[in-house]
Amino acid sequence: MTFKGSLTCLGVLASLLIGGPASAQIENKLIKIGVLTDMAGFSSDSSGKGSVIAAQMAIEDFGGMLEGVDIKLVSADHQNKADVGASVAKRWIETENVNLIIDLPISSVALAVNEVVRNSPKAMMIVNAGGTADLTGEKCSPRTVHWTFDTWALANGTARAVLDAGGKSWFFLTADYAFGHALQRDASDVIERMGGKVMGGVRHPTGISDFSSYLLQAQASKAQVIGLANSSNDTAGAIKQAAEFQMTKSGQQRLAALLMMLSEVHAVGLAAAQGTYLTEAFYWDMNEGTRAFAKRFMQRTKGVPPTMLQAGAYASLLHYFKAVKAANSNDGSIVATEMKRIPTDDPLFGKGTVRADGRKIHDMHLFQVKSPAESKHPWDYYKLVRTIPGDEAFRPLNRGGCPLVTSN
Repeated sequence: MTFKGSLTCLGVLASLLIGGPASAQIENKLIKIGVLTDMAGFSSDSSGKGSVIAAQMAIEDFGGMLEGVDIKLVSADHQNKADVGASVAKRWIETENVNLIIDLPISSVALAVNEVVRNSPKAMMIVNAGGTADLTGEKCSPRTVHWTFDTWALANGTARAVLDAGGKSWFFLTADYAFGHALQRDASDVIERMGGKVMGGVRHPTGISDFSSYLLQAQASKAQVIGLANSSNDTAGAIKQAAEFQMTKSGQQRLAALLMMLSEVHAVGLAAAQGTYLTEAFYWDMNEGTRAFAKRFMQRTKGVPPTMLQAGAYASLLHYFKAVKAANSNDGSIVATEMKRIPTDDPLFGKGTVRADGRKIHDMHLFQVKSPAESKHPWDYYKLVRTIPGDEAFRPLNRGGCPLVTSN
């Protein structure tokens, strides 16, 4: 090789070594975030407009720009319909250049959008409000991150606590869609592994107001525990009617809400909800960091504190922005990889990681709802029973069946 040729080769090599990482860039000089949520349905109180507010707060806290590039927020109502959610996601990605879709309450919608994103060229999604653990199991995608909670973590927290307290026989009231099915499945696995017994279950449509026929079937089962494998207003409605029927007054049966959040406790009231065990990833009154965020949030929501889903929207976006900055790219494949590489750390969920299957790992908390006498100020609803370490709270990496894990 000639001296001139050697210099040319060295120059090419140097440009690759020096310019390689910098070759990534933020396309369109814009980062566009889409909050796809439930604006008016049965999960709108726990996500909905509050998730949009939390996302806007994350953008503001990151300075409104990233490396001189504007950050734009759009939102839409998926109406709790998988086909509507998939259609909005497809339009956003293909014609509006949305880089990231977040929130996604209702597991059937999250699963549908997961497939749209999987087949898109460069978008990614963060599920902070949908619950099915299948998103990091057999349905996992390299460009999907599952934040906040999942059905496995809920079952592992609440069902285990009720079993430890003597609730060995169970009957399920299950929402008839992907989330409810997954929650009953994961709770049943915990119950049976711990020596309990599942005596049956009944499925109900979402968004209904009358649970009487379903509750009567649960009462007739004689099971010690009626497991509510539903969410949001469905959970609140079932608990309210169970209280009206005085189903737990004799002490022979108890309710276990496998997903119950602050908004549902408020809707039910402490008199009906007191003593209920529940598992959450976030509570507004946990520590100074959560209280500071809640105070700012409540200034925009007429005094209503954030739920764990809304906190998840905020915290997951902060981590996304850090990853975009580190990668100097808004390409979903690149950013998702970077989100898994760098550790997470925020004032709402603390330190954590994003695993290879997309599962965000952080502590979960088992709470018990306070009695009216125990509550000392507005929204003072929970007492902490136990903090569940992240590596115990979520399904082990090798047990989910995620192809991203088994293929490595």
